[in-house]
Amino acid sequence: MSTEASPFPGERVSSYDITGRQDSDYYAVFSDIPAADRAAWDRAKAYVDEVSPQMAEAWDRAEYPLDAARRMGEMDLVVDGIEHPSLTRLSPLAAGLVNMEISRGDGSLGTILAVQGGLALRTLALFGSDAQQERWLTALADGSVLGSFALTEPDHGSDSVSLETVARRDGDTWVLRGTKKWIGNGASGGITFVWARVDDETAPEHGAVRCFLVEQDTPGYTGSVIRGKASLRAIHQAHIELDDVRVPLEAVLPGTKSFKDASVVLYATRSGVAWSALGHATACYEAALTYATQRVQFGKPLAKFQMVQERLTHMLEDVTAMQLYCRRLADLETAGELRPTQASLAKFHNTRAARRVAAVARDLLGGNGILLENGVMQHMADIEAIHTYEGTESVQALLLGRDITGMSAFV
Repeated sequence: MSTEASPFPGERVSSYDITGRQDSDYYAVFSDIPAADRAAWDRAKAYVDEVSPQMAEAWDRAEYPLDAARRMGEMDLVVDGIEHPSLTRLSPLAAGLVNMEISRGDGSLGTILAVQGGLALRTLALFGSDAQQERWLTALADGSVLGSFALTEPDHGSDSVSLETVARRDGDTWVLRGTKKWIGNGASGGITFVWARVDDETAPEHGAVRCFLVEQDTPGYTGSVIRGKASLRAIHQAHIELDDVRVPLEAVLPGTKSFKDASVVLYATRSGVAWSALGHATACYEAALTYATQRVQFGKPLAKFQMVQERLTHMLEDVTAMQLYCRRLADLETAGELRPTQASLAKFHNTRAARRVAAVARDLLGGNGILLENGVMQHMADIEAIHTYEGTESVQALLLGRDITGMSAFV
């Protein structure tokens, strides 16, 4: 260990090796992983090891390394368990383990996976025409084209069903007008799946929400990177202006008929967020455990203090519960029995638990806890984003409340 001056007067700190993988699977939840699933997990580990130094620098500078995003596709890691004859099939367990491992390495990478695979690729695979899939499916899967999912608007986040972006027919084109916000990859130069409400009183689909494939270099499309983020700093989210964007009639995804189709995609990604939260929490727990065994205070390692051991036990308790949630999610999905609200419960529990683990880890590291080189502070910040996206804690609670009581508290 090398010592250096501390930002806190009177204290000396050390650089600790927190990069080694600990055995955090206390209940052996993942001890019986089939060989094919473990191979995908190992591929994710290799990818994280390859790009982590680059991502750490990018997070500090708030830069989006597009080559790292494309490399994820090159290593066939963005398919996210999507069933399609043109895509590598990952089991629900393998897809979850990949998500967990990538988020364990870096939260921005986890969000790249969620956007490119969980949202964009899934939307095209589920609802795109044969021609759209032939043109774009492989390109999204291998990362040569970056994709985005444009649903959220400045005034419509949790109530995205009330979206105001409109699409109207004009001869042999659709014309899109509106604004979107918080759109990952929305300014990457790739393609965007824009959800809009049809505004044509002469058409039977008037008022219906449909999805449109828009190339980002289309005139009238402007994607501006949102600056000033304190979370997920190594992936760019965009504010999108659609100023009479004209696309051909065949740009609409024929499988999209209503907002329920957008919900199908969102439901599928909630399991991914639960796995992602587990990855973040695992990284924080491992960092805290390693630090506690290496850091010497008052003549002995921190790990020999009773309070520290109790804190580590609380963290392990949460991590183990998160692992059990995720493994059961994968089992239910494999059996074709997973309900959307079960995914909501896992997301609800795991992001809350990840926040607890990160807070304890950050406190246990003392002054060193705020240094990015020790990892915990970055994970702590990134957890705040995943706690919110794909449905806030409150929205998940209302979905679950409606399911268990049979009564809706939504407006």
